[in-house]
Amino acid sequence: MGKEKCIFCDREDFFRENQLAWMKYDKYPVSPGHSLIITKRHIESFFDTTPEERQAINELLEEAKKLLDQQYDPDGYNIGINCGEAAGQSIMHLHVHLIPRYWGDSDNPKGGVRGVVPGKRIY
Repeated sequence: MGKEKCIFCDREDFFRENQLAWMKYDKYPVSPGHSLIITKRHIESFFDTTPEERQAINELLEEAKKLLDQQYDPDGYNIGINCGEAAGQSIMHLHVHLIPRYWGDSDNPKGGVRGVVPGKRIY
């Protein structure tokens, strides 16, 4: 059986990059401006990154925030990384979600990322 090709190993539709990471808009955005920061090296988890890769990811997060602030003027952000299938990771190549948030996009945003476990967001 042949190895499946990783969709994040080919940099398509990217709008920013640096030496170790690149950025694109999410193909299935949960909000306007939802972006992904992806390592150029094929690794599965944030815990596999080098210090240099973490710095490259953070640099692109900062650049993306400035760009999204100008283009979309969101009211807040969620930053998320799924590590492993049990955490919801479906593409086994590290990618960081930068999700702009807007007042009214949720009835009650309290708890934010805690909402990944049903019934645990509101406390």
